[in-house]
Amino acid sequence: MVLLSNLTQMSNAPKFNIDLMSFVKDPYPSLKEMQLLTPISYVPELSATLLTLRNDIFVNEKKTDVFSSLQPDGLMTQLMGENMMRKDGEAHLNERKAIFPTVSPKTVRDVWKILFEKNTKEILNNIRAKKKANLMTEIAMPASAHMLRVMTGLTNMSEEEMDRTSQGMIDGCSNYSGDPKVTENCNNCTDSIDQHITEKLKCTLKDDDLSLLAVQLRNGLSMEQVRANIKLAISGGQNEPRDAISGTIATILKHPEQLKMVLAEECSWTQVFEEYSRWMSPIGMSPRRIAKKYTYANVNFEVGDRVFLMFGAANRDPNIFLNPEIFDITRDCKASIAFGAGPHFCAGAWASKTLITEVVLPLIFDMLPNLKLNPDYSIEYTGWAFRGPLAVNVIWD
Repeated sequence: MVLLSNLTQMSNAPKFNIDLMSFVKDPYPSLKEMQLLTPISYVPELSATLLTLRNDIFVNEKKTDVFSSLQPDGLMTQLMGENMMRKDGEAHLNERKAIFPTVSPKTVRDVWKILFEKNTKEILNNIRAKKKANLMTEIAMPASAHMLRVMTGLTNMSEEEMDRTSQGMIDGCSNYSGDPKVTENCNNCTDSIDQHITEKLKCTLKDDDLSLLAVQLRNGLSMEQVRANIKLAISGGQNEPRDAISGTIATILKHPEQLKMVLAEECSWTQVFEEYSRWMSPIGMSPRRIAKKYTYANVNFEVGDRVFLMFGAANRDPNIFLNPEIFDITRDCKASIAFGAGPHFCAGAWASKTLITEVVLPLIFDMLPNLKLNPDYSIEYTGWAFRGPLAVNVIWD
């Protein structure tokens, strides 16, 4: 593993210092200042050059011969194996094609959505009488974990373990300070996933099984590839939908006039989710490694430079979005890159959007009448690489 202290600046981008604790709590003030002063900045505390403007990211993310996803010394590769997210070109495309039967719009619509609805209704029926809940742990967590259990094929893994391993890997992949306890926990989480995969392989997989485990094996991927891609799916596929469900509901409840528009069918849940994804950016950044010398916007990049494409900053670029710090569900979000852009656009985006906008959000507001934030609790957000609320406590009639 390469720690921050082992890396030195190679690009000639202007330096921009941050307070790391403040950046974790709320990265947006620093990112806004970068956009205004030095849109491409070298941040010593992260040992990386950050791109913060939407169009700079949109253009350069597609240049995989320069901004490479292949990062053999990167945290994700070291901790989780070399998954398709850390490959470019034909190698990436081949694995993306191999998993497509699992994540295709058709499969999501005809197979997974029915299961999403059944499970979410069960979750909500089980808590309706309580009249209050921590939305994060009691609704969003099990809903997203169930999605992953059926889609990965690891139905032998509990929802709680799915959530634990996801969070552990997310923490490990953003552990740029090199905390050994975080690394140890991440290794424990990946070991757990490997054990569940090994256990599942003892069973005969059916020919019509469209889970990630089954389709990868059916399409000839190696066990190393299969394991790495399942870990990738769990790392982002649990944590990010869980946080997006909780954060979207918390935010729309704080904007009652906009909620009225949705309930009156003047706006859709898709608009709500897309605006939340732009405004909060649950996936705050994506790392890249410079593969060859490159000059852009008077910044010279050297081979081996670490670059962070700051999606969170891009989605609040004032050159693209009017009043970007304001949450507005009537906004045109077509320019948002909340799910990335180019060849590495999130493969699971369709499944996540379906779960959130067509199942969980409408069912929650239908089955939990007069839903409100619990006034006895505050909401705190955290994270810059991945961002979401720590808890969202709600009450209903």
